[in-house]
Amino acid sequence: MKFPKGFYWGAATASYQVEGFNENCDWAKAGKEGKVPLAGRLADHYHRYEEDFDIAKELGHNAHRFSIEWGRIEPQEGVFDEQEIEHYRQVLKALKKRKITPFITLWHFTLPLWFSESGGFERKDAPVLFARYCAFVVRELGDLCDHYATINEPNVYATHGYLYGAWPPFKRASIFGKKIGKEDGTSERTGAKASFRHVWQYLRVSDNLARAHNAAYDAIKEVRPGAQVSVVKHVHYFYSNWNPVNKLKAKLATYFQTYRFMNRVIEHSDSIGLNFYRSTPFGIREEYTYTDMGWKVTPGHILGALRVLARYKKPIFVAEAGLADKEDVIRADYITKQVNAVQKALEDGIDVRGHIYWSLIDNYEWALGTQKQFGLVHIDYKTLKRTIRDSAWKYKELIEKYSGVETRRTKKSK
Repeated sequence: MKFPKGFYWGAATASYQVEGFNENCDWAKAGKEGKVPLAGRLADHYHRYEEDFDIAKELGHNAHRFSIEWGRIEPQEGVFDEQEIEHYRQVLKALKKRKITPFITLWHFTLPLWFSESGGFERKDAPVLFARYCAFVVRELGDLCDHYATINEPNVYATHGYLYGAWPPFKRASIFGKKIGKEDGTSERTGAKASFRHVWQYLRVSDNLARAHNAAYDAIKEVRPGAQVSVVKHVHYFYSNWNPVNKLKAKLATYFQTYRFMNRVIEHSDSIGLNFYRSTPFGIREEYTYTDMGWKVTPGHILGALRVLARYKKPIFVAEAGLADKEDVIRADYITKQVNAVQKALEDGIDVRGHIYWSLIDNYEWALGTQKQFGLVHIDYKTLKRTIRDSAWKYKELIEKYSGVETRRTKKSK
């Protein structure tokens, strides 16, 4: 079975994770304070995006997801930087030149300093401020892009920042005297003092993020009625054995992890972006291999995640799905099984419109720095040399197999 005509194939990046020298945001400040690894130059994608898009084109991609850096666009409250907007216009033109469809994420975790230092998404007026920023970007770039996601992984942002204390603003929760935190050491490194009141802040921020998406949706539609607006939701897939108690656990976990937020924003969403990385069983013992992140390798479970979102009867884009695999030993098989699961979803009648792998190039993996390598393309951070991994060619073979479109592999990249 070939995938539908017009199906989008590609990979993703996010501004702070690849652009480099992005100083006007909460993550850069946290890096200088020693709470998270410093980013610095990284892959210098800000200046080398054309080179990276040439690689994407050669790999058969017809779509690319990337994010706009809020702190670049609005460096001060209510002040917008025309030069930075022009930069992103050039990025979009570079994609258009290569016939690669852009998918813009308007906010991917990092906050401009003026916003973060005044309360961020704890502010009562945060939805209004966010909607103003989103409307400005879409007004300026809407002639070059049709697809916009307002927020990337709202649940992940709120959990890591307000329960685990591992990400800005480093607020860690304590429940019945037990501290919540990450087991990889990132919660301890920040020195965040655990408090039960952070649970309430977590809930308030989660609700504010839903309000921010809805406000941004309305603002975008005012300036570009034809824009396609989505939210990108990370879905942790929970499943169980036959036991009714375990089934209930899986349902409750799914509700709090996915449905609670999606129920609030679905009427303000033209489509849904799915990010998938993890799954958890209840009452089932299985043997797994693990990624470099320590996550179970379960690419086929993306089918379950797609089924979780299918209840909303909206088009779905796989906006992110991939793994950290520095030696590139399991990525090709992972992508193959993942794409096969997406095919099964299509056969089941789920309206999947695209598959976008995370990530195009190696990136800064938030509180863990650059050691965890997700990229189809390896980055040598000393020389900035790009090296296409073997798994990237396997992904290209799958794209050609399922789309019926063949592209050439140049001598230079062999």
